[in-house]
Amino acid sequence: MVIASHVIITAYGFWLPNEERGSWSDFIRSWELLRFGPATKVGTRRSVARRPYDRERRAAMARALKYPEVKFSGEQALWIARAFAEQVAKSGFLIYALAILPGHVHFVVSRHRYHVEQVTNLLKGAATRMLTSHGMHPMQRLVPPGTTLPSPWASGLWKVFLDSPQDVIRSIDYCNDNPIREGRKPQRWSCVTSYRR
Repeated sequence: MVIASHVIITAYGFWLPNEERGSWSDFIRSWELLRFGPATKVGTRRSVARRPYDRERRAAMARALKYPEVKFSGEQALWIARAFAEQVAKSGFLIYALAILPGHVHFVVSRHRYHVEQVTNLLKGAATRMLTSHGMHPMQRLVPPGTTLPSPWASGLWKVFLDSPQDVIRSIDYCNDNPIREGRKPQRWSCVTSYRR
């Protein structure tokens, strides 16, 4: 039985649907990216981030996007965490680990009455509203005033269902170590609850 999920959500432009390393996308929504080939959906739930790839091609793909790739600043990460904390309090989610990085977010969340996709959409929506209301939306200077802001998030999510305490602990450790692997300080967020078997 699923007891939790490890989820990764990405900022706009972080992981493209036709990445050489693979993606979880079935199709390409952006006309600008079609010239780089079809979607590269993978079936594995293991990370493909360390697979070799052509960095110049990846940079060309990022330049072809309608908007520049989103990279959250430290201040934006604080607002995202605050939004997550408010949504957690409102919805009763149990988040066991959270890492907010410039291009993506990892979290481990306990099974809830909502499907994990709905949990994720609520968190993404809360973060977007928080960023927008505090003038911190990363795309606000890219569109004319009065125009609807595009989402700073890529659509969808990557998820792994966890069905044992060992899986949950391993995922928590992976999530908590993610900032350190990127050369950043460990993160502690108020919305994270300690996992108890």
